[in-house]
Amino acid sequence: MVRAGKELWRRFEERFGSVAQFVLFMFFANAITVVQLVLMPILKWVFGKTSLVDIPVQALPIGGSGDHVVYMFDYAAGHVDADGLGGGLAYFLAVQITLFIGQVLDFFAQRNITFRSNTSIRVAAFWYAIAYILITVAAAALQVAYKAPVYSLMQNWFGQVRGQSVADVVTMLINSTIAFWVFYLVFKVIFKRVPEGDEDAASRDETPRPAPASRS
Repeated sequence: MVRAGKELWRRFEERFGSVAQFVLFMFFANAITVVQLVLMPILKWVFGKTSLVDIPVQALPIGGSGDHVVYMFDYAAGHVDADGLGGGLAYFLAVQITLFIGQVLDFFAQRNITFRSNTSIRVAAFWYAIAYILITVAAAALQVAYKAPVYSLMQNWFGQVRGQSVADVVTMLINSTIAFWVFYLVFKVIFKRVPEGDEDAASRDETPRPAPASRS
């Protein structure tokens, strides 16, 4: 049964290579999203029991009105309020650790299985890290617009406690959807596969070479 399934998939890959690649990408991306949806509430609950919740994380101001400043990363001290704000360092760490673990898992799964890349892992990791930072900042900026309405709506529908939990899931799904499409394009660029005989040459091309010595 397993052998027949592998053979069927091999034939599908041979006939529809790009489609098969996207199917694998989507499978791993969705599987890791499920891991994140399970992990984030656990970390939020654990860190929420510590004094980390009383340490504010408010960075990158992007606007404001009067005395109110709007931050791209806005985790004020104290427990999460009705607008989804607050949570302090506890909530910030829960979100960022969850995203980081998910991206590390995604990097290796997509590189080794989906794209079967055989070029420099260090170069790929460097560009992946750059993309991850940019996407994290962009997602945080978008949250400024949608986070409060989402939390308000979910709490109106499900009550304060359950509504906040549902809103956590919704915001995580939005972040995952953004990352899904952006990273697919990034992976197509950084995860290359070269013919077996060209692996060493590709590695040499990606390794910085010392400048030639000047002649006197």
